[in-house]
Amino acid sequence: MKKLILSLALVGIATMAFAQKKVVKSADRNFKKGELEVAMTEVQAALEDPETKDDPNTLLLKAKIQTKMFEADEDNVASTVATGRGAYDDFQKTLKMVDNDKESKVGKEIFKEDIPGVLPDNLRPFSLETLKQASFNKAIMTYEEEDLEMSYEFFNLVSDIDPSDTTSNFNAGYIAYQELGKPEEAKKHFNRLLEVKDYDKLNTYYFLIQIASGEDKDPEQALQYVTMARKDFPEDKTLSEFEVQLLLQMNKMDEAMASVKSALKDDPNNSGLLLRHGYLMEQSGDMDGALGEYKKAVLAEPDFFEGNYYAGAIYLDRARAILAEVNNLSDDEWEKRAPDMSKQADGLYNDAIPYFTKASELKPENVEILEILFQIHTRLKNTSEAEKVNEKLVALLGPDWMER
Repeated sequence: MKKLILSLALVGIATMAFAQKKVVKSADRNFKKGELEVAMTEVQAALEDPETKDDPNTLLLKAKIQTKMFEADEDNVASTVATGRGAYDDFQKTLKMVDNDKESKVGKEIFKEDIPGVLPDNLRPFSLETLKQASFNKAIMTYEEEDLEMSYEFFNLVSDIDPSDTTSNFNAGYIAYQELGKPEEAKKHFNRLLEVKDYDKLNTYYFLIQIASGEDKDPEQALQYVTMARKDFPEDKTLSEFEVQLLLQMNKMDEAMASVKSALKDDPNNSGLLLRHGYLMEQSGDMDGALGEYKKAVLAEPDFFEGNYYAGAIYLDRARAILAEVNNLSDDEWEKRAPDMSKQADGLYNDAIPYFTKASELKPENVEILEILFQIHTRLKNTSEAEKVNEKLVALLGPDWMER
Protein backbone atom coordinates (compact mmCIF):
# COMPACT_ATOMS: atom_id res chain seq x y z
CA MET A 1 0.00 0.00 0.00
CA LYS A 2 2.85 2.40 0.89
CA LYS A 3 4.49 1.70 -2.44
CA LEU A 4 1.22 2.43 -4.21
CA ILE A 5 0.78 5.77 -2.39
CA LEU A 6 4.40 6.73 -3.13
CA SER A 7 3.97 5.82 -6.77
CA LEU A 8 0.80 7.88 -7.01
CA ALA A 9 2.59 10.85 -5.39
CA LEU A 10 5.44 10.62 -7.89
CA VAL A 11 2.96 10.44 -10.73
CA GLY A 12 1.22 13.54 -9.33
CA ILE A 13 4.48 15.47 -9.16
CA ALA A 14 5.45 14.43 -12.65
CA THR A 15 2.00 15.41 -13.90
CA MET A 16 2.29 18.87 -12.31
CA ALA A 17 5.76 19.43 -13.78
CA PHE A 18 4.54 18.26 -17.16
CA ALA A 19 1.56 20.61 -16.88
CA GLN A 20 3.81 23.60 -16.20
CA LYS A 21 6.07 22.69 -19.11
CA LYS A 22 2.96 22.61 -21.26
CA VAL A 23 2.23 26.17 -20.14
CA VAL A 24 5.73 27.25 -21.25
CA LYS A 25 5.25 25.47 -24.60
CA SER A 26 1.88 27.16 -25.02
CA ALA A 27 3.49 30.51 -24.25
CA ASP A 28 6.14 29.80 -26.89
CA ARG A 29 3.50 28.89 -29.49
CA ASN A 30 1.49 32.05 -28.77
CA PHE A 31 4.71 34.10 -28.92
CA LYS A 32 5.47 32.76 -32.39
CA LYS A 33 1.87 33.32 -33.54
CA GLY A 34 1.96 36.92 -32.32
CA GLU A 35 -0.53 36.40 -29.48
CA LEU A 36 1.79 38.35 -27.22
CA GLU A 37 -0.51 39.28 -24.35
CA VAL A 38 -1.60 35.64 -23.96
CA ALA A 39 2.01 34.48 -24.21
CA MET A 40 3.06 36.99 -21.54
CA THR A 41 0.30 35.85 -19.15
CA GLU A 42 1.35 32.23 -19.60
CA VAL A 43 5.06 32.82 -19.17
CA GLN A 44 4.45 34.93 -16.06
CA ALA A 45 2.49 32.02 -14.57
CA ALA A 46 5.37 29.68 -15.40
CA LEU A 47 7.83 32.04 -13.72
CA GLU A 48 5.77 31.93 -10.53
CA ASP A 49 5.68 28.13 -10.40
CA PRO A 50 8.49 26.32 -8.52
CA GLU A 51 8.74 23.71 -11.29
CA THR A 52 9.64 26.12 -14.09
CA LYS A 53 10.70 29.43 -12.52
CA ASP A 54 14.38 28.46 -12.25
CA ASP A 55 14.66 27.27 -15.84
CA PRO A 56 16.64 29.94 -17.77
CA ASN A 57 14.64 29.08 -20.89
CA THR A 58 11.48 30.34 -19.19
CA LEU A 59 12.94 33.75 -18.41
CA LEU A 60 14.55 33.84 -21.86
CA LEU A 61 11.12 33.34 -23.40
CA LYS A 62 9.75 36.25 -21.37
CA ALA A 63 12.60 38.49 -22.61
CA LYS A 64 11.83 37.47 -26.20
CA ILE A 65 8.12 38.21 -25.78
CA GLN A 66 8.93 41.65 -24.37
CA THR A 67 11.33 42.29 -27.24
CA LYS A 68 8.65 41.44 -29.78
CA MET A 69 6.19 43.71 -27.94
CA PHE A 70 8.78 46.48 -27.87
CA GLU A 71 9.49 46.26 -31.59
CA ALA A 72 5.77 46.21 -32.46
CA ASP A 73 4.87 49.20 -30.26
CA GLU A 74 4.48 52.23 -32.55
CA ASP A 75 3.67 54.75 -29.82
CA ASN A 76 7.32 55.16 -28.79
CA VAL A 77 6.51 56.64 -25.40
CA ALA A 78 7.79 56.06 -21.86
CA SER A 79 5.87 52.78 -21.56
CA THR A 80 7.61 51.56 -24.73
CA VAL A 81 10.97 52.29 -23.15
CA ALA A 82 9.87 50.45 -20.00
CA THR A 83 9.03 47.36 -22.09
CA GLY A 84 12.44 47.49 -23.74
CA ARG A 85 14.15 47.96 -20.38
CA GLY A 86 12.23 44.98 -19.02
CA ALA A 87 13.43 42.82 -21.90
CA TYR A 88 17.03 43.98 -21.42
CA ASP A 89 16.94 43.26 -17.68
CA ASP A 90 15.51 39.78 -18.28
CA PHE A 91 18.16 38.98 -20.89
CA GLN A 92 20.80 39.98 -18.33
CA LYS A 93 19.20 37.85 -15.59
CA THR A 94 18.94 34.89 -17.95
CA LEU A 95 22.63 35.16 -18.79
CA LYS A 96 23.50 35.14 -15.08
CA MET A 97 21.47 31.93 -14.68
CA VAL A 98 23.92 30.21 -17.06
CA ASP A 99 26.97 31.74 -15.35
CA ASN A 100 27.36 34.42 -18.03
CA ASP A 101 28.41 31.75 -20.51
CA LYS A 102 27.76 33.25 -23.93
CA GLU A 103 28.78 29.98 -25.57
CA SER A 104 26.13 27.94 -23.78
CA LYS A 105 22.94 27.02 -25.64
CA VAL A 106 20.98 29.72 -23.78
CA GLY A 107 23.82 32.22 -24.17
CA LYS A 108 23.88 31.72 -27.93
CA GLU A 109 20.10 32.26 -28.03
CA ILE A 110 20.45 35.56 -26.14
CA PHE A 111 23.05 36.92 -28.58
CA LYS A 112 21.71 35.30 -31.73
CA GLU A 113 22.04 37.44 -34.84
CA ASP A 114 18.83 38.86 -36.24
CA ILE A 115 18.53 40.24 -39.76
CA PRO A 116 15.11 41.90 -40.16
CA GLY A 117 13.39 41.21 -43.45
CA VAL A 118 15.24 37.95 -44.09
CA LEU A 119 13.21 35.55 -41.93
CA PRO A 120 9.47 35.55 -41.13
CA ASP A 121 8.61 36.68 -37.59
CA ASN A 122 7.89 33.16 -36.36
CA LEU A 123 11.49 32.17 -37.18
CA ARG A 124 13.26 35.30 -35.95
CA PRO A 125 15.18 34.92 -32.68
CA PHE A 126 13.99 38.17 -31.01
CA SER A 127 17.29 38.22 -29.20
CA LEU A 128 19.25 40.97 -27.49
CA GLU A 129 20.46 41.95 -30.99
CA THR A 130 16.83 42.39 -32.05
CA LEU A 131 16.21 44.62 -29.04
CA LYS A 132 19.25 46.73 -29.90
CA GLN A 133 18.22 47.18 -33.55
CA ALA A 134 14.63 48.02 -32.65
CA SER A 135 15.72 50.58 -30.06
CA PHE A 136 18.12 52.22 -32.53
CA ASN A 137 15.35 52.50 -35.12
CA LYS A 138 13.05 54.08 -32.55
CA ALA A 139 15.79 56.50 -31.52
CA ILE A 140 16.17 57.69 -35.11
CA MET A 141 12.41 57.88 -35.65
CA THR A 142 11.75 59.94 -32.52
CA TYR A 143 14.70 62.22 -33.29
CA GLU A 144 13.26 62.97 -36.71
CA GLU A 145 9.94 63.69 -35.00
CA GLU A 146 11.84 66.09 -32.66
CA ASP A 147 10.85 64.08 -29.60
CA LEU A 148 14.30 64.47 -28.07
CA GLU A 149 13.44 63.07 -24.64
CA MET A 150 12.35 59.76 -26.15
CA SER A 151 15.14 59.76 -28.70
CA TYR A 152 17.63 60.01 -25.85
CA GLU A 153 15.96 57.17 -23.95
CA PHE A 154 16.11 54.84 -26.96
CA PHE A 155 19.76 55.73 -27.73
CA ASN A 156 20.48 55.25 -24.03
CA LEU A 157 19.00 51.74 -24.16
CA VAL A 158 21.15 50.86 -27.18
CA SER A 159 24.18 52.19 -25.33
CA ASP A 160 23.44 50.02 -22.28
CA ILE A 161 22.94 46.95 -24.46
CA ASP A 162 26.20 47.64 -26.28
CA PRO A 163 28.49 50.13 -24.50
CA SER A 164 30.88 50.01 -27.47
CA ASP A 165 28.25 51.32 -29.92
CA THR A 166 29.90 54.63 -30.81
CA THR A 167 27.01 56.06 -32.83
CA SER A 168 24.45 55.58 -30.08
CA ASN A 169 26.77 56.76 -27.32
CA PHE A 170 27.69 59.93 -29.18
CA ASN A 171 24.10 60.68 -30.15
CA ALA A 172 22.86 60.01 -26.61
CA GLY A 173 25.60 62.20 -25.14
CA TYR A 174 25.00 65.00 -27.63
CA ILE A 175 21.22 65.04 -27.12
CA ALA A 176 21.56 64.85 -23.33
CA TYR A 177 24.04 67.75 -23.18
CA GLN A 178 23.15 70.04 -26.05
CA GLU A 179 19.41 69.53 -26.31
CA LEU A 180 18.18 68.43 -22.88
CA GLY A 181 20.67 70.09 -20.55
CA LYS A 182 21.53 66.85 -18.74
CA PRO A 183 25.31 66.88 -18.29
CA GLU A 184 25.43 63.88 -15.93
CA GLU A 185 23.73 61.66 -18.48
CA ALA A 186 25.96 63.05 -21.21
CA LYS A 187 29.12 62.23 -19.24
CA LYS A 188 28.08 58.58 -18.98
CA HIS A 189 28.03 58.23 -22.76
CA PHE A 190 31.07 60.37 -23.54
CA ASN A 191 33.15 58.47 -20.97
CA ARG A 192 32.06 55.20 -22.59
CA LEU A 193 33.42 56.51 -25.88
CA LEU A 194 36.82 57.06 -24.27
CA GLU A 195 36.94 53.30 -23.63
CA VAL A 196 36.42 52.40 -27.29
CA LYS A 197 39.69 51.56 -29.00
CA ASP A 198 40.49 53.20 -32.36
CA TYR A 199 37.54 55.63 -32.10
CA ASP A 200 38.22 59.27 -33.02
CA LYS A 201 37.65 60.84 -29.61
CA LEU A 202 38.46 64.50 -30.31
CA ASN A 203 34.88 65.81 -30.18
CA THR A 204 34.22 63.60 -27.18
CA TYR A 205 37.09 65.26 -25.33
CA TYR A 206 35.77 68.69 -26.31
CA PHE A 207 32.39 67.91 -24.75
CA LEU A 208 33.87 66.44 -21.57
CA ILE A 209 36.16 69.46 -21.16
CA GLN A 210 33.21 71.83 -21.59
CA ILE A 211 31.07 69.92 -19.09
CA ALA A 212 33.83 69.71 -16.47
CA SER A 213 34.76 73.37 -16.85
CA GLY A 214 31.28 74.85 -17.38
CA GLU A 215 28.62 72.76 -15.65
CA ASP A 216 30.74 71.03 -13.01
CA LYS A 217 32.98 74.05 -12.30
CA ASP A 218 35.87 71.60 -12.00
CA PRO A 219 38.88 73.00 -13.88
CA GLU A 220 41.14 70.28 -12.46
CA GLN A 221 39.01 67.57 -14.10
CA ALA A 222 38.79 69.60 -17.29
CA LEU A 223 42.58 69.91 -17.35
CA GLN A 224 42.90 66.14 -16.90
CA TYR A 225 40.75 65.64 -20.00
CA VAL A 226 42.89 68.18 -21.89
CA THR A 227 46.05 66.33 -20.87
CA MET A 228 44.56 63.01 -22.01
CA ALA A 229 43.37 64.55 -25.27
CA ARG A 230 46.71 66.16 -26.09
CA LYS A 231 48.40 62.75 -25.86
CA ASP A 232 46.05 61.49 -28.58
CA PHE A 233 45.90 64.73 -30.57
CA PRO A 234 49.20 66.60 -29.99
CA GLU A 235 48.70 68.82 -33.06
CA ASP A 236 45.23 70.07 -32.13
CA LYS A 237 45.34 73.84 -31.60
CA THR A 238 42.03 74.12 -29.80
CA LEU A 239 43.29 71.84 -27.04
CA SER A 240 46.25 74.17 -26.57
CA GLU A 241 43.85 77.07 -26.08
CA PHE A 242 41.80 75.04 -23.61
CA GLU A 243 44.93 74.25 -21.61
CA VAL A 244 45.99 77.88 -21.36
CA GLN A 245 42.48 79.00 -20.47
CA LEU A 246 42.16 76.41 -17.70
CA LEU A 247 45.57 77.19 -16.24
CA LEU A 248 44.59 80.85 -16.14
CA GLN A 249 41.31 79.93 -14.48
CA MET A 250 43.25 77.99 -11.85
CA ASN A 251 45.63 80.93 -11.38
CA LYS A 252 48.62 78.84 -12.46
CA MET A 253 50.29 81.75 -14.21
CA ASP A 254 53.75 80.24 -14.70
CA GLU A 255 52.35 77.05 -16.19
CA ALA A 256 49.96 79.05 -18.32
CA MET A 257 52.80 81.20 -19.65
CA ALA A 258 54.88 78.13 -20.51
CA SER A 259 51.89 76.53 -22.20
CA VAL A 260 50.95 79.57 -24.25
CA LYS A 261 54.51 80.14 -25.41
CA SER A 262 54.78 76.53 -26.49
CA ALA A 263 51.46 76.72 -28.32
CA LEU A 264 52.40 79.96 -30.09
CA LYS A 265 55.51 78.32 -31.55
CA ASP A 266 53.24 76.00 -33.51
CA ASP A 267 50.49 78.53 -34.12
CA PRO A 268 51.93 82.08 -34.04
CA ASN A 269 48.86 83.75 -35.56
CA ASN A 270 46.28 82.25 -33.24
CA SER A 271 44.36 85.28 -32.00
CA GLY A 272 43.06 83.48 -28.90
CA LEU A 273 46.55 82.43 -27.82
CA LEU A 274 47.94 85.90 -28.52
CA LEU A 275 45.19 87.41 -26.37
CA ARG A 276 45.99 85.06 -23.47
CA HIS A 277 49.70 85.75 -23.84
CA GLY A 278 48.92 89.46 -23.64
CA TYR A 279 46.77 88.93 -20.57
CA LEU A 280 49.56 87.01 -18.82
CA MET A 281 51.99 89.80 -19.64
CA GLU A 282 49.51 92.36 -18.32
CA GLN A 283 49.16 90.39 -15.08
CA SER A 284 52.93 90.35 -14.69
CA GLY A 285 53.09 94.14 -15.16
CA ASP A 286 54.51 94.11 -18.69
CA MET A 287 52.00 96.51 -20.24
CA ASP A 288 54.10 97.17 -23.37
CA GLY A 289 54.35 93.44 -24.02
CA ALA A 290 50.63 93.00 -23.39
CA LEU A 291 49.70 95.79 -25.80
CA GLY A 292 51.96 94.26 -28.43
CA GLU A 293 50.24 90.87 -28.12
CA TYR A 294 46.75 92.43 -28.25
CA LYS A 295 47.68 94.32 -31.41
CA LYS A 296 49.07 91.11 -32.95
CA ALA A 297 45.77 89.40 -32.14
CA VAL A 298 43.88 92.13 -34.02
CA LEU A 299 46.26 91.86 -36.99
CA ALA A 300 45.68 88.12 -37.07
CA GLU A 301 41.90 88.54 -36.77
CA PRO A 302 40.62 92.09 -37.41
CA ASP A 303 37.10 91.20 -36.22
CA PHE A 304 38.34 89.84 -32.89
CA PHE A 305 36.30 91.74 -30.31
CA GLU A 306 38.45 90.94 -27.27
CA GLY A 307 41.68 91.86 -29.05
CA ASN A 308 40.29 95.24 -30.09
CA TYR A 309 38.76 95.94 -26.70
CA TYR A 310 41.86 95.01 -24.68
CA ALA A 311 44.19 97.03 -26.93
CA GLY A 312 41.93 100.08 -26.65
CA ALA A 313 41.70 99.60 -22.87
CA ILE A 314 45.48 99.79 -22.42
CA TYR A 315 45.66 103.05 -24.40
CA LEU A 316 42.72 104.38 -22.37
CA ASP A 317 44.27 103.44 -19.01
CA ARG A 318 47.56 105.07 -19.97
CA ALA A 319 45.84 108.30 -21.00
CA ARG A 320 43.80 108.41 -17.81
CA ALA A 321 46.90 107.75 -15.68
CA ILE A 322 48.65 110.73 -17.27
CA LEU A 323 45.67 113.02 -16.68
CA ALA A 324 45.42 111.83 -13.08
CA GLU A 325 49.07 112.79 -12.65
CA VAL A 326 48.37 116.19 -14.21
CA ASN A 327 45.63 116.83 -11.67
CA ASN A 328 48.07 116.13 -8.84
CA LEU A 329 50.74 118.56 -10.07
CA SER A 330 51.56 121.62 -8.02
CA ASP A 331 50.80 124.99 -9.56
CA ASP A 332 54.42 125.54 -10.63
CA GLU A 333 54.74 122.05 -12.10
CA TRP A 334 51.36 122.38 -13.79
CA GLU A 335 52.54 125.45 -15.68
CA LYS A 336 55.61 123.61 -16.95
CA ARG A 337 54.40 120.10 -17.57
CA ALA A 338 50.63 120.07 -18.02
CA PRO A 339 50.51 121.10 -21.72
CA ASP A 340 52.92 118.37 -22.85
CA MET A 341 51.36 115.75 -20.61
CA SER A 342 47.87 116.60 -21.83
CA LYS A 343 49.06 116.40 -25.42
CA GLN A 344 50.57 112.99 -24.68
CA ALA A 345 47.29 111.81 -23.16
CA ASP A 346 45.35 113.04 -26.18
CA GLY A 347 47.68 111.08 -28.44
CA LEU A 348 46.90 107.92 -26.47
CA TYR A 349 43.18 108.66 -26.69
CA ASN A 350 43.58 108.96 -30.46
CA ASP A 351 45.38 105.61 -30.55
CA ALA A 352 42.49 104.02 -28.65
CA ILE A 353 39.78 105.27 -31.03
CA PRO A 354 40.18 102.73 -33.88
CA TYR A 355 40.19 99.79 -31.46
CA PHE A 356 37.10 100.91 -29.55
CA THR A 357 35.37 101.87 -32.80
CA LYS A 358 35.92 98.37 -34.18
CA ALA A 359 34.82 96.80 -30.89
CA SER A 360 31.64 98.89 -31.02
CA GLU A 361 30.94 97.78 -34.59
CA LEU A 362 31.26 94.17 -33.47
CA LYS A 363 28.98 94.71 -30.45
CA PRO A 364 26.84 97.73 -31.34
CA GLU A 365 24.64 97.46 -28.24
CA ASN A 366 27.54 97.62 -25.79
CA VAL A 367 26.83 100.98 -24.15
CA GLU A 368 30.05 100.94 -22.10
CA ILE A 369 32.16 101.18 -25.24
CA LEU A 370 29.89 103.86 -26.72
CA GLU A 371 30.23 105.97 -23.56
CA ILE A 372 34.01 105.63 -23.73
CA LEU A 373 34.00 106.74 -27.37
CA PHE A 374 31.71 109.67 -26.56
CA GLN A 375 34.06 110.83 -23.78
CA ILE A 376 37.14 110.50 -26.00
CA HIS A 377 35.62 112.32 -28.96
CA THR A 378 34.28 115.06 -26.68
CA ARG A 379 37.67 115.58 -25.08
CA LEU A 380 39.41 115.67 -28.48
CA LYS A 381 36.72 118.05 -29.80
CA ASN A 382 35.69 115.61 -32.53
CA THR A 383 32.23 117.19 -32.49
CA SER A 384 30.63 115.34 -35.37
CA GLU A 385 31.92 111.95 -34.17
CA ALA A 386 30.77 112.66 -30.64
CA GLU A 387 27.29 113.51 -31.95
CA LYS A 388 27.10 110.23 -33.92
CA VAL A 389 27.92 108.30 -30.76
CA ASN A 390 25.42 110.39 -28.78
CA GLU A 391 22.67 109.45 -31.23
CA LYS A 392 23.43 105.77 -30.72
CA LEU A 393 23.34 106.16 -26.94
CA VAL A 394 20.06 108.07 -27.09
CA ALA A 395 18.58 105.24 -29.18
CA LEU A 396 19.74 102.64 -26.67
CA LEU A 397 19.32 104.46 -23.34
CA GLY A 398 17.04 107.42 -24.03
CA PRO A 399 17.68 111.20 -24.23
CA ASP A 400 18.67 111.45 -20.56
CA TRP A 401 21.44 108.85 -20.75
CA MET A 402 24.07 111.29 -19.41
CA GLU A 403 22.13 111.66 -16.18
CA ARG A 404 22.43 107.98 -15.31
